Amino acid sequence: MRQKETVFVIPTHRLRDVAQTVEKYDENFWANGHATKIMIFDDSSIANYEKYYPLLEQTKTVNDVFYVGPQEKEKFITFLNDRLRDKKLESLVKNLFRPSYGGNRNFTLMYTLGHLMVSADDDMRPDALIETSPESLSPDEICRGKLIKSHQEGGYIHKSFDLLTAFNDVLGKKASHVPENYEAGEYLLDTAMDLETNTTKGYFTENSLLLQKGRVLNNSIVKIAQTFRTGTNDIDTLDFVHMYLNDENQISPYDLNDYYILTNFRPVVTNKNWRMDCGVAGYDNQLGLPPFFPTRLRFEDYIYRLWIQQEGVVAAHVDAVQNHIRNNYMRNPLASEIFNEEICSLLKKKIKSSVYHIDDLGIKFDYSGEVTLLDSEEILAKISSIHEQVVQAALSTQNEERRQSLQLFANNLSRVFYGFEPDFFQQNVSRIVDDVISQFHASLEIWPTLVEICYLHKDKKDLPQVRVKNKKVKSKNGFKAGEIVA
Repeated sequence: MRQKETVFVIPTHRLRDVAQTVEKYDENFWANGHATKIMIFDDSSIANYEKYYPLLEQTKTVNDVFYVGPQEKEKFITFLNDRLRDKKLESLVKNLFRPSYGGNRNFTLMYTLGHLMVSADDDMRPDALIETSPESLSPDEICRGKLIKSHQEGGYIHKSFDLLTAFNDVLGKKASHVPENYEAGEYLLDTAMDLETNTTKGYFTENSLLLQKGRVLNNSIVKIAQTFRTGTNDIDTLDFVHMYLNDENQISPYDLNDYYILTNFRPVVTNKNWRMDCGVAGYDNQLGLPPFFPTRLRFEDYIYRLWIQQEGVVAAHVDAVQNHIRNNYMRNPLASEIFNEEICSLLKKKIKSSVYHIDDLGIKFDYSGEVTLLDSEEILAKISSIHEQVVQAALSTQNEERRQSLQLFANNLSRVFYGFEPDFFQQNVSRIVDDVISQFHASLEIWPTLVEICYLHKDKKDLPQVRVKNKKVKSKNGFKAGEIVA
């Protein structure tokens, strides 16, 4: 099968800040000789669309930029319901594509059917923080990184990579056809994280990704890939809390006083990818892929960590790095993020242990949403301990501003976790989990039908989208993009 074009997408709910992301990635593509379609998938309200869409029209790009916002999404959902002709399914379709981490990403999958897709979150940038004196990696080491203070000068540089070439080298290719500098094995083990849930083992200032031995079949296809990343590393919210507690000079828990930089890295292909990072990922979407979990909990990509385990499908960490700048605008409060991550960890374990079938467009699992008393007690014991540490830090600090900030954070933790009252907490978590799991099961059932509808339609006509009427910048030869010289 001839490889289709690569589409670059930015899923966002922060339309105010996405213009800079567009320009930075457009600059990277142009500098490396690429012409590609850039698509923005926006979860904004109509009010925020009207307020901030003009900022997109003020951008300057070489590549064409397309926008899929609240109005285009509504047209798309109406199109699907018209084709399904079943009123009972309308709420299910709406849920699959509702404003959420997974819902927005499901739009990106439908709109790029038949193509390769590279996706970057709105707070990613196409460069990285790389140590200026790299050390050699050990034989089984794929990557090594460490935390440095944000005010530290020297010792690292900003380095840019040819992102599209890095992804195109592997996406949709057989494992035997990836570049020769790629390592191969079963999976990567992060020295700082639990393997299957990606929850941290504690507060670490350094970590490595270690390759576990395993045979990668030559005919296996690279269906998902990702870059490495720096800046704000892929760590739990509790890690930010530990950074906060360990830094007497930090006033607010939202301040980021540590940057994650890479010492060294090398590309790799693995049979399993428990380190899947959808914020800097690429997908072979030529024949369709499973849906992301449609959830406001931040584990929409966990389905891909399970799906990738089937024989004949592999993942890659490509020969490139991107930078995460952690945008706090429109981000949930820290206490809420901790609550969400605890529920996510619980769901990951439950779903993973009950998977019984994997196919081209999804997975099936038996878990139906039960939460035991032991499940809830383990979460409460863990967070109660953190709460006590925050309270003690507030009592011991000499800085009045820091004391007030710590006390506020402690109060928020108590409120979000239902006052640490066991019965109340267990009851509410049970309701949340039951709701989420029933939605997942229903979404996975209907997804293949929706993929078929969109695949056939896209051969004839584009799905609803708007071309952004922004300013086209001149390329190096002095002509505007799209001009032809006789």
